[in-house]
Amino acid sequence: MNRPSEHTARDFTVSLPAADYIARFRNAERIAAYCRACPNYGRSWACPPFGFDMDDYLAGYRTALIIATKITPTQAGLPLSEAAPLLRPERVRLEHRLLELERRYAGRAFAYAGTCLYCPAEGCSRPEGAPCRHPEWVRPSLEACGFDLCRTTEELFGIPLRWSSDGRLPEYLTLVSGFFHNAEHVDWEE
Repeated sequence: MNRPSEHTARDFTVSLPAADYIARFRNAERIAAYCRACPNYGRSWACPPFGFDMDDYLAGYRTALIIATKITPTQAGLPLSEAAPLLRPERVRLEHRLLELERRYAGRAFAYAGTCLYCPAEGCSRPEGAPCRHPEWVRPSLEACGFDLCRTTEELFGIPLRWSSDGRLPEYLTLVSGFFHNAEHVDWEE
């Protein structure tokens, strides 16, 4: 039997004016309703509600680099419980690269939310009212900022998001991340 971590991953990128991405793909009210229904709402520093104005947080950047990472397990029909071990190595790779871009170009990274990669087993400090243990690493997702990731992946990349059924993973998973910046050019592959 193949190990769940055996997979292929391919990054797809699109750069577009940040104002265009915000106007076309952000639906803050609709996406916020989904966030409020999530069990992580208010329980993770990467998830809403945030203590800052989101419009200000997104303002001031010329370009949005959007990254869709398509992860295909080598074994079909894996149980849903294998999602985390499959996603973790790609999340680590993506988040490391996004933070590197943030340092290099003074932009703003948007990672994949969900379970934080940086907190110890006891979990996020937010439910206890304590500050984030790792604010230098934790970034909100595009979805947490009100962006429609289904539209993003379909319209920008031609990759429809797939969902699990019958307790099994779909044929592929997609992580969506981003980097807003003012640099003349940012090469994801460099």
